[in-house]
Amino acid sequence: MGTEDEQPEADGLDPGDLEHHLLGARRTLTRVQVADKAGVPLELAEELWGQLGFPHTDDDDVAFTRHDVKALKRTAELVSLGILEPDSQAALVRTWGRSFARLAEWQVSLLAGIALSDDEPEQRLDELLGSVLPNVGKLQDYVWRRHLVSAAQRLLPQADGATQSRQAVCFTDIVGYTSQSKNLTESELVDLVERFEDEVTRRVVDVGGRVIKTIGDEVLFVTDEPRATVDVALSLTERGEDGDDDFPRVRAGVAFGDVTSRLGDVFGPTVNIASRLTSIARPGAVLVDRGAFDALTGHDEPPDTAPDGTPLARLIDRAADELAELSPYAERGDLKFRRLRRQSVKGYRHLEPWLVRRRQWQEGDRPE
Repeated sequence: MGTEDEQPEADGLDPGDLEHHLLGARRTLTRVQVADKAGVPLELAEELWGQLGFPHTDDDDVAFTRHDVKALKRTAELVSLGILEPDSQAALVRTWGRSFARLAEWQVSLLAGIALSDDEPEQRLDELLGSVLPNVGKLQDYVWRRHLVSAAQRLLPQADGATQSRQAVCFTDIVGYTSQSKNLTESELVDLVERFEDEVTRRVVDVGGRVIKTIGDEVLFVTDEPRATVDVALSLTERGEDGDDDFPRVRAGVAFGDVTSRLGDVFGPTVNIASRLTSIARPGAVLVDRGAFDALTGHDEPPDTAPDGTPLARLIDRAADELAELSPYAERGDLKFRRLRRQSVKGYRHLEPWLVRRRQWQEGDRPE
């Protein structure tokens, strides 16, 4: 993004000169010239542009400005400082490209809709480009810096390189999204998804969690505490089951355990299990794995082996299956759990799901 002194004057802006205004300069350079002026090998420049999602250009295409030279020089400096190391460069640059591409799509759609609804769309577009976009740029920088502070507080204590921690992971998705998308207009579908994403984000932020990513009709988020995660999931499903609420029906899966964080994303078996639980959950249901169940009910992790060296996992699983037939229910505070039959899903032959609901208190037995 260019600095303020790089922005062209907005007065008298010709709407037909949109590219010049947005890029901050006219296209006067080819990709070969940009790489040469920046002192960067053309192969590296092409690789970076491709990872950012920029369209391919031929050697003779005049598709770049002087600002592309500056950007490429800064990128080369990051490489020389070791910030963009070969093993992380591709993933980091792709993350930038995808994030800003999605943001740009939304912003252009928003501005275009406002301009086209005006009696004088060209004049309105002139006003928007001259006043709104500079403010949006400053606001984006502000939001980014605030998130930097939050990430620094969370990650800098792990400056020894550790990227793994115990977290509660939740996937939640809209029930019947595919079938609904066939019967809704584009505008109605956008409203549905935005209403869903906005509500999930608000509730996750309220409990100190982080939304990792949204994937169409699905949201992935994490918190440090399983109880906070389950509370969010239950509140979402309860809204979806309320016939007087226009919030969509949802389902959710929660797992608790070791999670690896990298470039703002999360990985590992705990994430995979949360995803699998969501895929088998019924509409309006919240399923948790054994790790989350133990954390929520105060059960300690069992030792790996019995005193004689026999692995306990198999014995515990067998005993749990037998007990579940007799008493599959458990309660803890205001939560009630029901152990479901083990499931065979991709990557996990004996996934142990627990259905969690809020306990329906009888009069007189609610704790003070």
